[in-house]
Amino acid sequence: MTVDIDEEYAKSTPFGKLLAPGIMSFLSVWAKYLEKDFFKEELHAGKSTKIKWIKPVFANDVLTGKATITKPVKRNEKNGLVEVSIDAYNQHGELVLKDVTEAIVKCKM
Repeated sequence: MTVDIDEEYAKSTPFGKLLAPGIMSFLSVWAKYLEKDFFKEELHAGKSTKIKWIKPVFANDVLTGKATITKPVKRNEKNGLVEVSIDAYNQHGELVLKDVTEAIVKCKM
């Protein structure tokens, strides 16, 4: 029994209702970020990602995200490294997860 698929069991837990799986919560926000295509053809590759789940996300919650590009570092003449920080909020404005992804991008300098 798990709190993300068994509604009766979920009622007996401290959460009291169904949870959305953490990775699915992240991926729903990440999918919207990808639609924005910030880097376009300048993106070479992802390097790493670190997700921190702060509050539970429940089934039927509505998430919104804010992406910020920070820490540009030139690695060589061809590419650099940036961080993409994503904060995701539920419909009550509560921060539910944070992600920091490092991306290798083409240098414009």
